[in-house]
Amino acid sequence: MKAEEQLTEAVRGDLFDRALAFSTADEVKAMGIYPYFHPIQSAPGDTVMVDGHECVMVGSNNYLGLVNDPRVKEASAEAARKYGSGCTGSRFLNGTLDLHLELEERLAKFMGKEKALVFSTGFQTNLGVISSLVGKNDAIVIDRQVHACIVDGCRLSYGKVYKFAHNDMDDLERVLRNIRANNGKGGILVAVDGVFSMEGDIIDLPSVVTLCERYGARLMVDDAHSIGVLGDTGAGTAEHFGVIDQVDLTTGTFSKSFAALGGFVVGDAQIINYIQHHARALIFSASITPSSAAAVIAALDIIEAEPERRLNLWKNAERVQKEYRDLGFNTGHSATPIVPIVVGEDLDCFAFWKRLFDEGVFTNPVISPAVPPGQAMIRTSYTATMTDAHIDRVIEVLASVGREKGLIA
Repeated sequence: MKAEEQLTEAVRGDLFDRALAFSTADEVKAMGIYPYFHPIQSAPGDTVMVDGHECVMVGSNNYLGLVNDPRVKEASAEAARKYGSGCTGSRFLNGTLDLHLELEERLAKFMGKEKALVFSTGFQTNLGVISSLVGKNDAIVIDRQVHACIVDGCRLSYGKVYKFAHNDMDDLERVLRNIRANNGKGGILVAVDGVFSMEGDIIDLPSVVTLCERYGARLMVDDAHSIGVLGDTGAGTAEHFGVIDQVDLTTGTFSKSFAALGGFVVGDAQIINYIQHHARALIFSASITPSSAAAVIAALDIIEAEPERRLNLWKNAERVQKEYRDLGFNTGHSATPIVPIVVGEDLDCFAFWKRLFDEGVFTNPVISPAVPPGQAMIRTSYTATMTDAHIDRVIEVLASVGREKGLIA
Protein backbone atom coordinates (compact mmCIF):
# COMPACT_ATOMS: atom_id res chain seq x y z
CA MET A 1 0.00 0.00 0.00
CA LYS A 2 1.31 3.42 -0.91
CA ALA A 3 2.10 5.92 1.84
CA GLU A 4 -0.70 8.23 0.65
CA GLU A 5 -3.21 5.36 0.80
CA GLN A 6 -2.00 4.34 4.27
CA LEU A 7 -2.41 7.92 5.51
CA THR A 8 -5.91 8.18 4.04
CA GLU A 9 -6.88 4.87 5.63
CA ALA A 10 -5.51 5.97 9.01
CA VAL A 11 -7.39 9.30 9.21
CA ARG A 12 -10.59 8.39 7.44
CA GLY A 13 -13.66 8.29 9.67
CA ASP A 14 -16.99 6.61 9.10
CA LEU A 15 -20.16 8.63 9.49
CA PHE A 16 -21.78 5.70 11.29
CA ASP A 17 -19.03 5.33 13.92
CA ARG A 18 -21.09 7.00 16.65
CA ALA A 19 -24.16 4.94 15.80
CA LEU A 20 -22.22 1.69 15.72
CA ALA A 21 -20.62 2.49 19.09
CA PHE A 22 -23.94 3.40 20.74
CA SER A 23 -24.76 0.68 23.26
CA THR A 24 -26.49 2.49 26.12
CA ALA A 25 -30.02 1.52 25.11
CA ASP A 26 -29.10 -2.14 24.71
CA GLU A 27 -27.36 -2.12 28.10
CA VAL A 28 -30.43 -0.68 29.81
CA LYS A 29 -32.66 -3.19 28.00
CA ALA A 30 -30.43 -6.00 29.29
CA MET A 31 -31.01 -4.68 32.81
CA GLY A 32 -34.76 -4.94 32.29
CA ILE A 33 -35.48 -1.27 33.00
CA TYR A 34 -35.64 0.27 29.51
CA PRO A 35 -38.58 2.70 29.68
CA TYR A 36 -39.07 3.99 26.14
CA PHE A 37 -41.10 3.03 23.05
CA HIS A 38 -43.52 0.76 24.89
CA PRO A 39 -46.56 0.28 22.64
CA ILE A 40 -49.96 1.20 24.04
CA GLN A 41 -52.57 -1.31 22.94
CA SER A 42 -55.75 0.63 23.65
CA ALA A 43 -57.38 3.97 23.08
CA PRO A 44 -55.71 6.76 25.06
CA GLY A 45 -57.36 7.57 28.35
CA ASP A 46 -56.91 7.58 32.10
CA THR A 47 -56.32 3.82 31.98
CA VAL A 48 -54.51 2.11 29.11
CA MET A 49 -53.24 -1.33 28.13
CA VAL A 50 -49.45 -1.50 27.86
CA ASP A 51 -47.51 -4.73 27.30
CA GLY A 52 -50.64 -6.70 28.06
CA HIS A 53 -51.62 -5.23 31.40
CA GLU A 54 -53.70 -2.28 32.51
CA CYS A 55 -52.06 0.87 33.82
CA VAL A 56 -53.34 4.13 35.22
CA MET A 57 -51.98 6.70 32.78
CA VAL A 58 -50.20 9.61 34.45
CA GLY A 59 -47.78 10.14 31.59
CA SER A 60 -49.94 11.85 28.97
CA ASN A 61 -50.64 15.47 28.07
CA ASN A 62 -54.37 14.86 27.62
CA TYR A 63 -55.06 17.59 30.16
CA LEU A 64 -58.76 18.10 29.46
CA GLY A 65 -59.47 14.45 28.67
CA LEU A 66 -60.66 15.21 25.13
CA VAL A 67 -58.55 12.85 23.05
CA ASN A 68 -61.13 10.06 23.38
CA ASP A 69 -64.22 12.29 23.62
CA PRO A 70 -66.97 10.99 21.26
CA ARG A 71 -67.66 14.50 19.92
CA VAL A 72 -64.03 15.04 18.98
CA LYS A 73 -63.74 11.61 17.39
CA GLU A 74 -66.94 12.05 15.38
CA ALA A 75 -65.84 15.46 14.09
CA SER A 76 -62.52 13.93 13.05
CA ALA A 77 -64.24 11.01 11.30
CA GLU A 78 -66.74 13.26 9.52
CA ALA A 79 -63.92 15.44 8.20
CA ALA A 80 -62.16 12.36 6.80
CA ARG A 81 -65.37 11.28 5.10
CA LYS A 82 -65.87 14.72 3.54
CA TYR A 83 -62.30 15.80 2.70
CA GLY A 84 -60.36 12.53 2.62
CA SER A 85 -57.44 11.39 4.73
CA GLY A 86 -54.90 14.07 3.81
CA CYS A 87 -54.30 17.36 2.02
CA THR A 88 -51.59 16.20 -0.43
CA GLY A 89 -49.62 19.41 -0.21
CA SER A 90 -48.41 22.36 1.81
CA ARG A 91 -50.48 25.27 3.07
CA PHE A 92 -48.58 27.48 0.62
CA LEU A 93 -49.84 25.65 -2.44
CA ASN A 94 -52.72 23.18 -2.61
CA GLY A 95 -52.95 22.18 1.06
CA THR A 96 -55.14 24.94 2.53
CA LEU A 97 -58.72 23.87 3.28
CA ASP A 98 -61.61 26.01 4.39
CA LEU A 99 -61.30 24.03 7.64
CA HIS A 100 -57.82 25.45 8.20
CA LEU A 101 -59.08 29.00 7.73
CA GLU A 102 -62.03 28.40 10.06
CA LEU A 103 -59.66 26.99 12.67
CA GLU A 104 -57.31 29.96 12.37
CA GLU A 105 -60.17 32.42 12.84
CA ARG A 106 -61.38 30.53 15.89
CA LEU A 107 -57.90 30.35 17.42
CA ALA A 108 -57.20 34.05 16.93
CA LYS A 109 -60.46 34.95 18.66
CA PHE A 110 -59.89 32.45 21.47
CA MET A 111 -56.37 33.71 22.11
CA GLY A 112 -57.32 37.39 21.89
CA LYS A 113 -55.07 38.17 18.92
CA GLU A 114 -55.59 39.49 15.38
CA LYS A 115 -54.45 36.48 13.39
CA ALA A 116 -53.46 32.85 13.75
CA LEU A 117 -51.45 30.52 11.52
CA VAL A 118 -51.60 26.73 11.71
CA PHE A 119 -48.49 24.56 11.20
CA SER A 120 -48.12 20.80 10.79
CA THR A 121 -46.77 20.25 14.32
CA GLY A 122 -46.01 22.27 17.41
CA PHE A 123 -42.30 21.54 16.91
CA GLN A 124 -42.38 22.93 13.38
CA THR A 125 -44.25 26.00 14.59
CA ASN A 126 -41.34 27.15 16.73
CA LEU A 127 -38.81 26.18 14.06
CA GLY A 128 -40.68 28.24 11.49
CA VAL A 129 -41.46 31.27 13.63
CA ILE A 130 -37.98 31.74 15.06
CA SER A 131 -36.00 30.99 11.91
CA SER A 132 -38.14 33.32 9.81
CA LEU A 133 -37.96 36.28 12.19
CA VAL A 134 -34.43 36.22 13.63
CA GLY A 135 -31.70 37.39 11.23
CA LYS A 136 -27.92 37.54 11.34
CA ASN A 137 -27.77 40.90 13.12
CA ASP A 138 -30.37 39.91 15.70
CA ALA A 139 -30.21 38.22 19.08
CA ILE A 140 -32.46 35.62 20.62
CA VAL A 141 -32.62 35.14 24.38
CA ILE A 142 -34.00 31.92 25.83
CA ASP A 143 -34.55 30.38 29.23
CA ARG A 144 -32.14 27.49 29.79
CA GLN A 145 -35.04 25.07 30.24
CA VAL A 146 -37.05 25.88 27.10
CA HIS A 147 -38.30 23.05 24.95
CA ALA A 148 -36.01 21.49 22.34
CA CYS A 149 -38.02 22.98 19.47
CA ILE A 150 -37.10 26.50 20.59
CA VAL A 151 -33.46 25.46 20.84
CA ASP A 152 -33.58 23.99 17.34
CA GLY A 153 -35.39 27.06 16.02
CA CYS A 154 -32.49 29.12 17.32
CA ARG A 155 -30.04 26.86 15.52
CA LEU A 156 -31.90 27.38 12.24
CA SER A 157 -31.89 31.15 12.61
CA TYR A 158 -28.86 33.31 11.85
CA GLY A 159 -29.06 35.21 15.11
CA LYS A 160 -26.78 35.13 18.13
CA VAL A 161 -28.27 32.97 20.89
CA TYR A 162 -28.05 33.86 24.58
CA LYS A 163 -29.38 31.88 27.54
CA PHE A 164 -30.45 33.02 30.99
CA ALA A 165 -30.76 30.99 34.18
CA HIS A 166 -34.07 29.22 34.55
CA ASN A 167 -36.85 31.67 35.45
CA ASP A 168 -34.23 34.06 36.85
CA MET A 169 -35.28 37.61 36.04
CA ASP A 170 -32.09 39.19 37.33
CA ASP A 171 -30.10 37.04 34.93
CA LEU A 172 -32.47 37.83 32.07
CA GLU A 173 -31.94 41.55 32.68
CA ARG A 174 -28.17 41.04 32.80
CA VAL A 175 -28.28 39.34 29.38
CA LEU A 176 -30.55 41.97 27.82
CA ARG A 177 -28.45 44.82 29.21
CA ASN A 178 -25.26 43.33 27.79
CA ILE A 179 -26.83 42.78 24.38
CA ARG A 180 -28.02 46.35 24.16
CA ALA A 181 -24.64 47.63 25.32
CA ASN A 182 -22.72 45.64 22.73
CA ASN A 183 -25.11 45.19 19.81
CA GLY A 184 -27.49 48.12 19.61
CA LYS A 185 -28.42 47.75 15.94
CA GLY A 186 -30.14 44.37 15.82
CA GLY A 187 -33.47 43.27 17.15
CA ILE A 188 -33.99 40.99 20.14
CA LEU A 189 -36.44 38.12 20.54
CA VAL A 190 -37.01 36.69 24.02
CA ALA A 191 -38.49 33.18 23.81
CA VAL A 192 -39.79 31.33 26.85
CA ASP A 193 -42.10 28.48 27.74
CA GLY A 194 -45.30 29.48 29.50
CA VAL A 195 -45.36 26.25 31.48
CA PHE A 196 -42.11 24.30 31.45
CA SER A 197 -42.89 20.85 30.15
CA MET A 198 -40.71 18.82 32.51
CA GLU A 199 -40.65 20.89 35.70
CA GLY A 200 -44.28 22.05 35.62
CA ASP A 201 -43.43 25.57 36.81
CA ILE A 202 -44.75 28.77 35.26
CA ILE A 203 -42.60 31.52 33.75
CA ASP A 204 -42.60 34.82 35.64
CA LEU A 205 -44.27 36.40 32.64
CA PRO A 206 -45.09 39.84 34.10
CA SER A 207 -41.40 40.36 34.85
CA VAL A 208 -40.39 39.12 31.40
CA VAL A 209 -42.86 41.57 29.85
CA THR A 210 -41.41 44.45 31.88
CA LEU A 211 -37.85 43.61 30.85
CA CYS A 212 -38.76 43.21 27.20
CA GLU A 213 -40.39 46.65 27.22
CA ARG A 214 -37.41 48.17 29.02
CA TYR A 215 -34.85 46.83 26.53
CA GLY A 216 -36.93 46.97 23.35
CA ALA A 217 -37.19 43.21 22.87
CA ARG A 218 -40.01 41.27 21.28
CA LEU A 219 -41.56 38.43 23.27
CA MET A 220 -42.63 34.95 22.18
CA VAL A 221 -44.27 32.52 24.61
CA ASP A 222 -44.56 28.81 23.83
CA ASP A 223 -47.83 27.85 25.49
CA ALA A 224 -47.87 24.16 24.52
CA HIS A 225 -48.65 23.09 28.09
CA SER A 226 -50.66 26.18 29.04
CA ILE A 227 -53.50 26.30 26.51
CA GLY A 228 -56.63 24.84 28.08
CA VAL A 229 -54.89 24.84 31.45
CA LEU A 230 -54.07 28.42 32.48
CA GLY A 231 -56.28 31.51 32.34
CA ASP A 232 -59.93 32.17 33.03
CA THR A 233 -60.94 30.76 29.65
CA GLY A 234 -57.93 28.49 29.10
CA ALA A 235 -56.18 30.91 26.74
CA GLY A 236 -52.85 30.34 28.45
CA THR A 237 -50.11 32.06 30.40
CA ALA A 238 -50.70 35.59 29.13
CA GLU A 239 -54.36 35.40 30.11
CA HIS A 240 -53.39 33.90 33.47
CA PHE A 241 -51.27 36.98 34.23
CA GLY A 242 -53.45 39.51 32.39
CA VAL A 243 -50.77 40.50 29.84
CA ILE A 244 -52.24 39.28 26.54
CA ASP A 245 -51.64 42.63 24.84
CA GLN A 246 -47.99 42.71 25.97
CA VAL A 247 -47.04 39.32 24.48
CA ASP A 248 -46.10 39.69 20.80
CA LEU A 249 -46.38 36.04 19.74
CA THR A 250 -47.83 32.96 21.37
CA THR A 251 -47.19 29.51 19.94
CA GLY A 252 -48.96 26.30 20.84
CA THR A 253 -49.65 22.73 19.89
CA PHE A 254 -52.75 20.67 19.25
CA SER A 255 -51.29 17.51 20.80
CA LYS A 256 -52.18 18.39 24.40
CA SER A 257 -55.48 20.01 25.37
CA PHE A 258 -56.70 20.11 21.76
CA ALA A 259 -56.52 16.31 21.39
CA ALA A 260 -55.06 16.23 17.87
CA LEU A 261 -51.85 16.98 15.97
CA GLY A 262 -50.50 20.28 14.70
CA GLY A 263 -49.36 23.65 15.97
CA PHE A 264 -50.11 27.35 15.69
CA VAL A 265 -48.86 30.88 16.28
CA VAL A 266 -50.98 33.95 17.05
CA GLY A 267 -50.07 37.63 16.99
CA ASP A 268 -50.57 40.88 15.10
CA ALA A 269 -51.84 40.30 11.58
CA GLN A 270 -48.89 41.92 9.80
CA ILE A 271 -46.35 39.81 11.70
CA ILE A 272 -48.28 36.58 11.11
CA ASN A 273 -48.56 37.49 7.43
CA TYR A 274 -44.76 37.81 7.25
CA ILE A 275 -44.26 34.43 8.96
CA GLN A 276 -46.82 32.90 6.60
CA HIS A 277 -44.70 33.89 3.60
CA HIS A 278 -41.24 33.19 5.04
CA ALA A 279 -41.42 30.19 7.40
CA ARG A 280 -39.83 27.25 5.61
CA ALA A 281 -41.34 24.82 8.13
CA LEU A 282 -44.77 25.92 6.88
CA ILE A 283 -44.08 26.41 3.19
CA PHE A 284 -42.31 23.08 2.66
CA SER A 285 -44.43 20.81 4.89
CA ALA A 286 -47.75 19.16 4.15
CA SER A 287 -50.62 20.74 6.06
CA ILE A 288 -52.40 19.06 8.95
CA THR A 289 -55.04 16.54 7.95
CA PRO A 290 -58.73 17.41 7.73
CA SER A 291 -59.35 15.08 10.66
CA SER A 292 -56.87 16.96 12.86
CA ALA A 293 -58.29 20.37 11.96
CA ALA A 294 -61.86 19.25 12.65
CA ALA A 295 -60.84 17.60 15.92
CA VAL A 296 -59.27 20.84 17.14
CA ILE A 297 -62.37 22.85 16.26
CA ALA A 298 -64.52 20.35 18.17
CA ALA A 299 -62.14 20.45 21.13
CA LEU A 300 -62.24 24.24 21.11
CA ASP A 301 -66.04 24.14 21.18
CA ILE A 302 -65.88 21.95 24.29
CA ILE A 303 -63.21 24.07 25.98
CA GLU A 304 -65.37 27.16 25.55
CA ALA A 305 -68.62 25.45 26.58
CA GLU A 306 -67.37 23.35 29.51
CA PRO A 307 -65.14 25.40 31.84
CA GLU A 308 -65.78 22.81 34.54
CA ARG A 309 -63.22 20.58 32.83
CA ARG A 310 -60.46 23.03 33.61
CA LEU A 311 -61.72 23.43 37.17
CA ASN A 312 -61.66 19.67 37.68
CA LEU A 313 -58.18 19.48 36.18
CA TRP A 314 -56.96 21.94 38.80
CA LYS A 315 -58.73 20.10 41.59
CA ASN A 316 -56.87 16.94 40.65
CA ALA A 317 -53.56 18.75 40.17
CA GLU A 318 -53.70 20.58 43.49
CA ARG A 319 -54.57 17.39 45.33
CA VAL A 320 -51.64 15.50 43.82
CA GLN A 321 -49.18 18.33 44.46
CA LYS A 322 -50.14 18.45 48.13
CA GLU A 323 -50.16 14.67 48.60
CA TYR A 324 -46.70 14.20 47.06
CA ARG A 325 -45.17 17.02 49.06
CA ASP A 326 -46.76 15.77 52.27
CA LEU A 327 -45.22 12.36 51.55
CA GLY A 328 -41.80 14.01 51.22
CA PHE A 329 -41.20 13.78 47.47
CA ASN A 330 -39.13 16.48 45.81
CA THR A 331 -41.53 17.98 43.25
CA GLY A 332 -39.43 21.04 42.46
CA HIS A 333 -41.39 24.21 41.79
CA SER A 334 -44.36 22.63 40.02
CA ALA A 335 -47.45 24.81 39.99
CA THR A 336 -49.46 23.02 37.28
CA PRO A 337 -50.88 19.56 36.42
CA ILE A 338 -47.30 18.54 35.52
CA VAL A 339 -45.90 17.20 38.79
CA PRO A 340 -42.34 15.81 38.64
CA ILE A 341 -40.70 13.61 41.22
CA VAL A 342 -36.97 14.25 41.28
CA VAL A 343 -34.99 11.01 41.59
CA GLY A 344 -31.39 11.95 40.73
CA GLU A 345 -29.35 9.49 38.70
CA ASP A 346 -30.56 8.14 35.36
CA LEU A 347 -30.46 4.42 36.19
CA ASP A 348 -32.18 5.02 39.52
CA CYS A 349 -34.89 6.87 37.64
CA PHE A 350 -35.31 3.97 35.20
CA ALA A 351 -35.50 1.47 38.05
CA PHE A 352 -38.12 3.61 39.79
CA TRP A 353 -40.12 3.85 36.57
CA LYS A 354 -40.03 0.06 36.13
CA ARG A 355 -41.37 -0.60 39.62
CA LEU A 356 -44.20 1.87 39.07
CA PHE A 357 -44.96 0.25 35.72
CA ASP A 358 -45.00 -3.22 37.26
CA GLU A 359 -47.52 -1.95 39.81
CA GLY A 360 -49.79 -0.59 37.08
CA VAL A 361 -48.86 3.11 36.97
CA PHE A 362 -47.51 4.50 33.69
CA THR A 363 -45.22 7.53 34.08
CA ASN A 364 -42.47 9.23 32.06
CA PRO A 365 -38.81 8.99 33.10
CA VAL A 366 -36.93 12.12 32.07
CA ILE A 367 -33.13 12.33 31.96
CA SER A 368 -30.46 14.71 30.65
CA PRO A 369 -30.47 16.67 28.36
CA ALA A 370 -34.20 17.23 28.96
CA VAL A 371 -33.27 18.06 32.56
CA PRO A 372 -29.89 18.99 34.09
CA PRO A 373 -27.49 16.08 34.81
CA GLY A 374 -28.16 14.49 38.19
CA GLN A 375 -31.75 15.75 38.19
CA ALA A 376 -33.46 12.80 36.48
CA MET A 377 -37.13 12.75 37.32
CA ILE A 378 -40.36 10.85 37.00
CA ARG A 379 -42.69 13.20 35.18
CA THR A 380 -46.33 12.72 36.12
CA SER A 381 -49.25 14.66 34.65
CA TYR A 382 -52.96 14.66 35.36
CA THR A 383 -56.23 15.18 33.53
CA ALA A 384 -59.67 16.63 34.09
CA THR A 385 -61.30 13.22 33.73
CA MET A 386 -59.28 11.29 36.31
CA THR A 387 -61.39 10.04 39.18
CA ASP A 388 -60.54 10.01 42.87
CA ALA A 389 -60.09 6.25 42.54
CA HIS A 390 -57.44 6.72 39.83
CA ILE A 391 -55.56 9.23 41.95
CA ASP A 392 -55.89 7.11 45.09
CA ARG A 393 -54.23 4.21 43.28
CA VAL A 394 -51.42 6.36 41.86
CA ILE A 395 -50.61 7.89 45.25
CA GLU A 396 -50.68 4.48 46.93
CA VAL A 397 -48.23 3.00 44.43
CA LEU A 398 -45.91 6.01 44.40
CA ALA A 399 -45.79 6.09 48.19
CA SER A 400 -45.00 2.38 48.40
CA VAL A 401 -42.32 2.40 45.69
CA GLY A 402 -40.91 5.70 46.94
CA ARG A 403 -40.29 4.16 50.37
CA GLU A 404 -38.89 1.01 48.79
CA LYS A 405 -36.39 3.10 46.76
CA GLY A 406 -35.49 5.37 49.65
CA LEU A 407 -36.87 8.55 48.11
CA ILE A 408 -39.20 9.14 51.05
CA ALA A 409 -39.22 7.91 54.63
